[in-house]
Amino acid sequence: MDRSALEAPVVIEHTGDVLTFTLNRGDVGNEVSVAMFDAMSDALRSEAVQPKARVLRIRANGDVFCTGRERAGRDAVSIRTEVARLIELKRLVRNTSLISIAQVQGDALGFGFGLAILCDFTLVASSARLGFPEMRNGLPPAAIMAYLGGYALPKALFPMVLFGDPITPEAALQAGLVTRVCDRANLHAEADALAARILSLDEAGAKQCKAFFLAAQEGSVEQNFRAATDMLTVNALRLMQTR
Repeated sequence: MDRSALEAPVVIEHTGDVLTFTLNRGDVGNEVSVAMFDAMSDALRSEAVQPKARVLRIRANGDVFCTGRERAGRDAVSIRTEVARLIELKRLVRNTSLISIAQVQGDALGFGFGLAILCDFTLVASSARLGFPEMRNGLPPAAIMAYLGGYALPKALFPMVLFGDPITPEAALQAGLVTRVCDRANLHAEADALAARILSLDEAGAKQCKAFFLAAQEGSVEQNFRAATDMLTVNALRLMQTR
């Protein structure tokens, strides 16, 4: 990779079966800019059309993971465009067939914490500060609340978004918002091991497992049973043919 790519606000790399997004604006808290939103969304759209990877890793350079996003809009049209852009990235991260890992080495606030939660696995350094501080400026974090209830119980979540108090990684783990709390020195190795474990799984089976898991959260039990019948039949035949 040439020097200009390494100096981009988000470094996007394909290494084997792993697609990595590295937030690279440590001097401004790795706030996500318009260019960063577009670059990451474009990469995920390309993966949907022509898959090259099986795992998505989202990480950051510097002392913090991500303290939010840039807010440049000053009228209804520009603000709506900004919000649509960030929601599109969240939709793509959630729905990608790649199994995603957020590697949170430092503070993750607002949009940054919300993005990390959306990943299938969220590994957080024990020294990181987490939180949803938007309401301290009177702005309900609606784009986060849209999906937050799928990860933890309302009685635990509502005070977090209403008051915006800092959340320790241990409290986030207990609430169901993160997967694992690690020593910062071991975080990268933990993410490496997790990626390797994912890649050791049957590729088609892993993709279908994620897709069914997400769909089942939206469907009724009866709908899920019908879909399970179809999926188990198709996969049983597929495995018999490959073996």
